[in-house]
Amino acid sequence: MGRLKFCANITWLFTELPDFSQRIYAAASAGFQAVEAAWLYESDLQELQKAKEATGVEVVLINTPPGNIKAGDLGLGAIPGREAEFRQGLDLALKYAKGLDCKRIHLMAGRVPEGSQRTTVAKEMEAVFVQNLKYAADKLSKNVVKCQWCPQEGITGLIEPINSRITDPTYFLDSPHHAAAILEKVGKPNIKLQMDVFHWQIMDGNLTQNIQKYFPIIGHVQIAQVPGRNEPDSAGELNYSYLFITLENHKYQGYIGCEYKPLDSTKKGLGWIKNYQIQNI
Repeated sequence: MGRLKFCANITWLFTELPDFSQRIYAAASAGFQAVEAAWLYESDLQELQKAKEATGVEVVLINTPPGNIKAGDLGLGAIPGREAEFRQGLDLALKYAKGLDCKRIHLMAGRVPEGSQRTTVAKEMEAVFVQNLKYAADKLSKNVVKCQWCPQEGITGLIEPINSRITDPTYFLDSPHHAAAILEKVGKPNIKLQMDVFHWQIMDGNLTQNIQKYFPIIGHVQIAQVPGRNEPDSAGELNYSYLFITLENHKYQGYIGCEYKPLDSTKKGLGWIKNYQIQNI
């Protein structure tokens, strides 16, 4: 069985440091060979590039811009009437992705508009999302980035179900089953499923079977314990030793994003990675 690779989500980890470029240095110092982040767009791209080049750290994932967070936005991919804003956000994400040689962009669906019922607007939102994802697929396929371990190739788009039971009651895309159905309608090989184990457990459980069922379309994995969203070895519902073995058995080759809230400092909570590495020696 091959060892799994972990990357630091610097939106969640190393938050003791205010700047994302500083967090890249901190992640490298802690032993990470890769990082991911949600929104880097308030950081200077050149400073991020300097940190990336100085450390040799790979940037493996960023999100499309959320829209106006103060107004309640959390992505624009499925929001009717805002297709032009989604495309502008995609262009900005591509600028950063190409500048950082990042091969994956999470194309955020967004929330059910305020005052609307999910059941009433679901069909329209899904149609908008499918249309926007097809547009994104074509755009991403024409933008190549350098990769440390592979030839230059187009960027992969990802869609991520976010649980609507705890984290975000109004997020449109909230289950792996819904995401898989949308991907089938999109029908583009460079748009894949982002499996956040935290969200999948809360919405559906049945992780072993769902990993097996959807593994062929999974393009990225993220982890956190349930329900506290802390380190994988913290108290909670999930047996990560078993889940890691499951991913190893499926020969998962990508990075696993550490998207969790440290119980103390980030460094103090990284012992679980060392334990995993020791077990695989």
